[in-house]
Amino acid sequence: MPGKTSNGVSESVQGLVERVTYHNEETGFCVLRIHDKNRRDLTTVVGHIASVSAGEWLIAEGHWVRDRDHGLQLKAVRMQSSPPTSLEGIEKYLGSGMVKGIGPVYAKKMVEKFGDKIFDIIDNQSAKLEDIDGIGPGRRKKIKEAWAEQKVIREIMVFLHSNGISTSRAVRIYKTYGEHAIEKVRDNPYILVRDIHGIGFKTADKMARSMGIPFDSVLRARAGLMHVLSEASSHGHCGLPLPELMVESEKLLEVPPARIQEAIEKSLQSYELIRESISKDLENLIMLPVLHQCELQIYDCLNRLIKAHPTLPSIRVDKAIDWCQEKTGRELAAHQKLAIEVALSSRVVVITGGPGVGKTTLIQSLLMILNAKKVRTLLCAPTGRAAKRMEETSGMEARTIHRLLEGRIGGFNRHQNNPLECDVLVVDECSMIDVTLMAALLKALPASAHIVFVGDVDQLPSVGPGSVLKDFIECDRIPVVKLTQVFRQAAESRIITIAHEINQGLTGDLECAESDNDFFFIQRDEPEKAADTLVNLVARKIPQKLNLDPIRHIQVLCPMNRGSLGVRELNLRLQLTLNPPRDGQPTIEKFGCLFRPGDKVIQTQNNYDKEVFNGDIGIIQEIDADDQIVVIQFDDRIVDYEFNELDEITLAYAITIHKSQGSEFPVVVMPVAMQQFIMLQRNLLYTGVTRGKSMVVIVGQSKAFQYAVQNSESARRYSALKARLQRAG
Repeated sequence: MPGKTSNGVSESVQGLVERVTYHNEETGFCVLRIHDKNRRDLTTVVGHIASVSAGEWLIAEGHWVRDRDHGLQLKAVRMQSSPPTSLEGIEKYLGSGMVKGIGPVYAKKMVEKFGDKIFDIIDNQSAKLEDIDGIGPGRRKKIKEAWAEQKVIREIMVFLHSNGISTSRAVRIYKTYGEHAIEKVRDNPYILVRDIHGIGFKTADKMARSMGIPFDSVLRARAGLMHVLSEASSHGHCGLPLPELMVESEKLLEVPPARIQEAIEKSLQSYELIRESISKDLENLIMLPVLHQCELQIYDCLNRLIKAHPTLPSIRVDKAIDWCQEKTGRELAAHQKLAIEVALSSRVVVITGGPGVGKTTLIQSLLMILNAKKVRTLLCAPTGRAAKRMEETSGMEARTIHRLLEGRIGGFNRHQNNPLECDVLVVDECSMIDVTLMAALLKALPASAHIVFVGDVDQLPSVGPGSVLKDFIECDRIPVVKLTQVFRQAAESRIITIAHEINQGLTGDLECAESDNDFFFIQRDEPEKAADTLVNLVARKIPQKLNLDPIRHIQVLCPMNRGSLGVRELNLRLQLTLNPPRDGQPTIEKFGCLFRPGDKVIQTQNNYDKEVFNGDIGIIQEIDADDQIVVIQFDDRIVDYEFNELDEITLAYAITIHKSQGSEFPVVVMPVAMQQFIMLQRNLLYTGVTRGKSMVVIVGQSKAFQYAVQNSESARRYSALKARLQRAG
């Protein structure tokens, strides 16, 4: 319904869009400046539209309002844009940045050369673009592809917008489904939840409702079940008991239990869900098929390894250890010697222990012995930083599990039909590995190989589903060696002694006046003062004291995302302090995040095309507005991101402790306050403290620190893996 002025008359304006002052892809809200054909000055139009670019012709209806700060503007209730027809409009349109490869300079050249025929030239005679100075075959192809892609994306945007949905994921939807995206989504909008990162059930459900899918339809109920189980997996569960699944589904769907039961039965019949009843306390565990299959694959491989005989060359363990000690000049402790003996005589072994107990020395010694016997070994860890640390301490190549398995979209190139080439596989930081990654790793293990799992079971469990390392240890079928002796040199570090005290439920003495120590606790009872102190420490005090780069060498770790001491707020403050805006500096705001060159960022999901994985940290090197590319350096690799791929990264001046798993940082600064009490647990605090290599500083309330130390209760994770392994015994 058109808007009305104060006297009830509907107003309309139309003209060329001179500038898109603001456009929010999430909501469609925009502020436009247009050349209204009936007015001399530029007109401001405020309203909602799916997609708009400078140079387009706009028709808007609404009513005039006078904004206190911005003056007279049309508040539109209906807006419609169309491609430009004037040469001025065409030039603005092409130069607006909507088409990768065309900036203002090339837009001007193209319009001067081809006039109003330029759109037809790009569509049907793109070879002629090479007549323009600076456009060769590569750029011409890039322009044509971007032009075709943009047309489809705009159609998707309009479709999403007309169904009340954010348009910010339009590019990802296009890349997932191609030209038939609208058709696929119209058939079943709930596929967006499964396939598109960043779109949840409520968003897809809103679209389904606008498209007329009944509220109590079985299609909706089945999609809701899948969503509940997917959400459960993001909290570490491999499935949910049937009663719990019913309760959570009723909360989400708000339909009668009978409809949910019907949806469950149909999903079980079609194998969209699996029912598992492996033990009395796990009767009617409902699982997603992929996680059920992963547990079975882990069980099959481990059960075979547990029963199999060693395949290594004959080794006199006592003599090998004596030789190793003589070569290195290091005396091994009794538990370290036992671990080497078990690793050489068993096809599978778990070596666990906290910081400073000699896991690194043990692995170095084991590898020395194996290399002397010409045994082929491979080393891997879940994260790039953990793999790099493993490589530095062992002197051998170590890779991330994803790179070792040659990860690709949809799976891995290494599997049972193309196994790894090794006799022994050593896997570090195993507490981080979830059931899906462990299943993939074990599938690629050669039939005759040994495997050595190394990790600290007292750390946080994996971000993904399962408690794999814990289940391996507690099933009582896999050989386990726990290292407990803290070596003298390590015991001199307050980081290590505090970490072990935390693990034992002790708070110890947090006060320390000695400046040469590596662990400090700074009491700040008020969250605002704690945040001020933290920013000052990171930006000034610690860099000055240790001569460090605050962005590259200091990492803030937070128990949670929300709150004044959470990741989101601290990232904004630290970005403003450590990398403030500069005149003429390019920036890009996408998916609720503002990025600048020099920003520290973290990858939030695996991207096999780019070979960048969840948890990798990098620095933005460049923002190219013409080609819509952000260039990021991850260690020694340079990776390009299109603007519409920036939902895969976020600022990383501060990250959650969960995201820090497997990493080690020169300096860790961590806020701990009672406002975070819902997340304060012993294993979380322990994991955070053990991420610091040279210094750990905790800022906050001692009572919150003590609360976390005393809270040793970890939430149960539903999984059938431990029961499977025990039953096989």
